[in-house]
Amino acid sequence: MSYIHKISSQKEVVILMDTTYWGRNFGLMIIKDAFRNKILWYKFVRSETIADYREGVNWLVEHRFKIYGIVCDGTRGLFKEFKRYPMQMCQFHMIMIIRRYLTNRPELQASKELYWIVHKLAKTDSRTFKDLLDQWVITWDQFLKERTQDKRTGKTNYTHQNLRKAYNSLKYYTPYLWTFEKYPHLHIPNTNAGVESLNSKLKTMLRVHSGISKSRRMKLIQEYIARKY
Repeated sequence: MSYIHKISSQKEVVILMDTTYWGRNFGLMIIKDAFRNKILWYKFVRSETIADYREGVNWLVEHRFKIYGIVCDGTRGLFKEFKRYPMQMCQFHMIMIIRRYLTNRPELQASKELYWIVHKLAKTDSRTFKDLLDQWVITWDQFLKERTQDKRTGKTNYTHQNLRKAYNSLKYYTPYLWTFEKYPHLHIPNTNAGVESLNSKLKTMLRVHSGISKSRRMKLIQEYIARKY
């Protein structure tokens, strides 16, 4: 089931896209105008899929919105699906991804240094960030390649798998972390903060009404969005 909120003016937009969840099978996918505090489209979903995001973007195009840029989280398929638009990876989500791999208090020196670099995202420019990351790779290249043998099977695996995953994730998203720098005239935000703040408000509202049915929760969300956005 979905409910779409349409505005008839201000058709030239940069959009924020994100999905938030209440439990495993109840989520809200949102496409929001980055500058005008307007929700342009939303849908209740069981899971976050490229097809649903495609549905939302196609709906906007069909209704004559001109999309100048998209800010989204780390759903990889989105960058390929919407490559015709300037795509900005939310820097906050990038930090969260690295934290999941390295924890908030990494113990390895290589992990500590990568954690520090990632937290420079919002405080530096693309060239400085790339230089820091390149130097980190030079320093820890052999460490990343270390392998450990499984005594039972005889097979070898990378010793520092979470660190490798963190670096590989950062390497993949780096081309999309600085899109806002490439198109300064579009004023693309570097984070999805405009959607995250809405998600926080919705969660606070529904926390007060915990225990109500799914259909009632959906109605409350619809009413809130209709009033506020």
